[in-house]
Amino acid sequence: MSNNRRVGREYALKMLFSFQLDKDQTEPNRLLDSFWNNFRFADDVLGEPLETIDVPLAASTRLFAEMIIKGVVEYRSVIDVKITEVAKNWSLGRMPPVDLSILRIGTYELLYHPQIPAAVVIDEAIEIAKRYGTKNSPSFINGLLDKVSKNIVKTTS
Repeated sequence: MSNNRRVGREYALKMLFSFQLDKDQTEPNRLLDSFWNNFRFADDVLGEPLETIDVPLAASTRLFAEMIIKGVVEYRSVIDVKITEVAKNWSLGRMPPVDLSILRIGTYELLYHPQIPAAVVIDEAIEIAKRYGTKNSPSFINGLLDKVSKNIVKTTS
């Protein structure tokens, strides 16, 4: 299950990244349909697209990725406020798009899925940042998500 969730988060990252690039996208279902119908990714080190192979994807992985995408799109304004509150001297526009997508996924999970432990959410974000971000991405994301998590705890207690 955990591995399926990691893969789901990675698919969500790829979709959110493409969503940021396509300024005409306003509807998450259109994004999801486009992604699932046009892209297949191998479960390899780089996640390179394979034109000739239809790699099977577990239904739970797909559902988890879709839940994340729909949640991030629906609550993006709240998520962005939470990120902005902790990102001192960093506007969202200055953040690398991959890092911002990972931060949005992590913040969404921290805010709206409290059944997932904060440490798990942060660790998963760091691991995904190691794979897709720059050398500075893991520490940047760790620091911001840790602050978001602590702010959530403060406001709920």
